[in-house]
Order: sequence, then structure tokens, then C-alpha cells
Amino acid sequence: MDWVAKLKWFVFPLCLAPLVWLINAVITHQLGPDPANTLTRDLGEWALIFLCISLAVTPARKITGVNKLIRFRRMFGLFSLFYAVLHVVAYVAFMLGWQWQTLLEDLYQRPYIIVGAFAILILSVLGVTSTRAMMRRLGKNWVKLHKLVYLAAGLAVLHFVWLSKSDYTEAVIFGSVMAGLMLFRLPARGHR
Repeated sequence: MDWVAKLKWFVFPLCLAPLVWLINAVITHQLGPDPANTLTRDLGEWALIFLCISLAVTPARKITGVNKLIRFRRMFGLFSLFYAVLHVVAYVAFMLGWQWQTLLEDLYQRPYIIVGAFAILILSVLGVTSTRAMMRRLGKNWVKLHKLVYLAAGLAVLHFVWLSKSDYTEAVIFGSVMAGLMLFRLPARGHR
């Protein structure tokens, strides 16, 4: 077993730590006066954090020269999808009470929900096609398809910005991190 495989045994449970913390916060009533909103928001933030981490793998690999870091990118991307799905489930369950009609109205009336829905749709497609079998089946189209992660990242940040009602600090941080990760990729394209 190489060092990457050994490290994955440590990183995988570490990626579940936010969920364990949130479950504990729910059980011990530590989510404040509006626990449904806090839980939904926190799950969405963790989805964004893991999306940033997955996009940071390539720059980290290029900067350090440790090519094996690339083997973590899929795991971080799938954790982003995992937390995004939990974010949606928490929203539908705890904020809408499983009222599908209200969800359809929200999709129609609130642009930030439409943007978030497109982001999670893209992440879902990328998650389903992230297996080695799908890589082989799609061939060169797999790389083109997975470049949609940048669109998903932009939509996710926009969703977060529109949800920020008064304090935009976190939204600016997420936007800046995403912009930096995108800008890092620009010089590489120019050399090709």
C-alpha cells in the first residue's frame, strides 16, 4: 500500500468530521434560535468548502510537484456533492416540510434557488460520471464534461452571495478563493 492509499484512510473520515459535528450540534441543541436554517446553511458551506478543496488539488500538485495528490480530487469532489445533497435535503425537509409545491414555487420565484439547483445538477452529473468505467466510456468527452465543475463553482458562489443578507464577508472569501483557483489555471492554457 503506497502512502496515498494510507493517507486516504485518514482523509476520508476527516471529511466526515463536519457531518459528525453537525449531528452532535443537532442532538445537543447547539444550532441557535433557527436550527433548520443554521443546519441548511452549514451543509451548503461545507459543500462549497469541499468544492474549493477539490479545485485546489491541481494547483497544489503543480506547486509541490507531488503528482499523486491528484488521486484525492475525486474524493473531495464527491464529498462536495455529498454535502450539497444533504444541504438540499435539509432545506426540503426542515425548511419546507417536504412541501413539493412550495419547492416548485421557490424554484420559480427565487433566483438563488434556481442557481443552486443548476449547481447541484452539474455536480450530480459529474459525480455519476466520476467512475473509471465512465472515464473509459466517455473518452475525451469526459474531460470536456468535467470542466463544467468551473460553472458549478461559479453558480454555487453566486447562490451563496444571493443568500447572504447583510454580511458578505464569507461570500467574498469564497468568491476570492474560487477566482484565485480559476486564475491559477489561466497561465497553463496560454502555454499549450
